[in-house]
Amino acid sequence: MAISFSTLPAPAKFREQQPEGDDHLNHCSKTMGSQCCKCGPDEDALERERRRKLLLAQLRHRKRVKAAGQIQAWWRGVLVRRTLLVAALRAWMIQCWWRTLVQKRIRQRRQALLRAYVIQEQAAVKLQACIRMWQCRQHYCQMCNALCLFQIPERSLAFQTDDFLQVQCAVPSKQPEFHIEILSI
Repeated sequence: MAISFSTLPAPAKFREQQPEGDDHLNHCSKTMGSQCCKCGPDEDALERERRRKLLLAQLRHRKRVKAAGQIQAWWRGVLVRRTLLVAALRAWMIQCWWRTLVQKRIRQRRQALLRAYVIQEQAAVKLQACIRMWQCRQHYCQMCNALCLFQIPERSLAFQTDDFLQVQCAVPSKQPEFHIEILSI
């Protein structure tokens, strides 16, 4: 069967110009009684095609909305993490500052206590040295007085009694004792 141009469906702009009547029946190969098939695309097929395109457009739109939602959720997560990181870094900086301040105060207290301890120890050592020096002088003076008794004056002709010398010699002759304490700081 040969296809002529008359059997091809007419474009949409020429459909309105389709002839009515017998010419149209000759033009259409499928006729059934008084009803003939419409030339051109079927209205149901066009409606189905339109629905299919609408569904595809809606599906693409949903995919785009879903993808946009995922991108927005990711970006919000990035912003939240960035904000939390900044807050954590600032908190860390404050904690570091506070720790250095506390360490500085502890070090200053230790130094103040150490200075007070050193001053007290130096005062105690100086006091002990003064007392020991006084004791040594006392002992030295006692020894000098005892030696003076043993010396015989040239001008005096009378000798002193042995009892008096024994009393004077009975003075304990202590060797000077030095106790040195070495303190480690």
